[in-house]
Amino acid sequence: MPKPRKALVSLEATPYYHCVSRCVRRAFLCGEDAHSGKSYEHRRGWIQDRIGQLSAIFAIDVCAYAVMSNHYHVVLHVDRDGAEAWDEAEVARRWQELFAGHPLVQQFLDGEPMSQAERQLVTALVAEWRGRLMDISWYMRCLNESIAREANREDQCTGRFWEGRFKSQALLDEKALAACLAYVDLNPVRAAMADTPEESDYTSVQRRIRRALARAKQPPELMPFVGNPREAMPKGMPFRLSDYLELVDWTGRQLREGKRGTIAGDLPPILERLQIDPRHWLYLSGQFESRFKGLVGSGHRLKAACEALGYRRTPNLAACRQLLT
Repeated sequence: MPKPRKALVSLEATPYYHCVSRCVRRAFLCGEDAHSGKSYEHRRGWIQDRIGQLSAIFAIDVCAYAVMSNHYHVVLHVDRDGAEAWDEAEVARRWQELFAGHPLVQQFLDGEPMSQAERQLVTALVAEWRGRLMDISWYMRCLNESIAREANREDQCTGRFWEGRFKSQALLDEKALAACLAYVDLNPVRAAMADTPEESDYTSVQRRIRRALARAKQPPELMPFVGNPREAMPKGMPFRLSDYLELVDWTGRQLREGKRGTIAGDLPPILERLQIDPRHWLYLSGQFESRFKGLVGSGHRLKAACEALGYRRTPNLAACRQLLT
């Protein structure tokens, strides 16, 4: 039986989540419809632009994304510390970039005099908005709703555009995070939409590679790679960018050449650090979404998360022990 969202998202367990939304109608989200011959390729830009806009408003960082023909993937990081550090005016300003807000909050922002009761109401509203601005469900709602409205307007129709609510997986540790990042970034390669990661349009890995080749800083709309874990760790993902790009390139070559049973000798160092068997890695990078439901991580992290969430059983335990432990 599917679990409610509150039983899958726990910031005490992990701030990292993989989310997927799929289109419900036969008409494509993006790409070209072979039946009608109509191209929807331009809609990829809608999603990529909207992801960038929301990243500048929410306390949610985008680690990876890939826009496919009838669905898209995002790997998100909830920055609770960042959201709690905002003052009330900053929270209100961010919220009102998305929604109409409230007259009393605007009065507060304008510095106009307020009664004690009015000020208390402003405080309560801002506290509610702060929670929403670090809520994955609200992030996905703001992303999906705007795309659905624009697509319906373009198609001159009404009704549901997305296939129910989005699917999410909690990534409990570095191994699960690395495997999911590579799975998302290599979606176009697996689907034969691109031969290499750098040719994979509308993906985070293409953005990262282009910036790296230009010797520029990492893309500002994406959460950066900040190196291997150490003391005084800055905000970012616990891998070196060069290691990750090497891993994605190596994995993509294995997938495209159909050599799942033949492992090259020069393994990327990130696999050695994470102690992941390369054969298991190739399976993970191709089957991550379908193999795991809900929570993903090494055996002990999975058990701890399930206990904290009040699960009676531990889902995915055998697969996590085999592939990630």
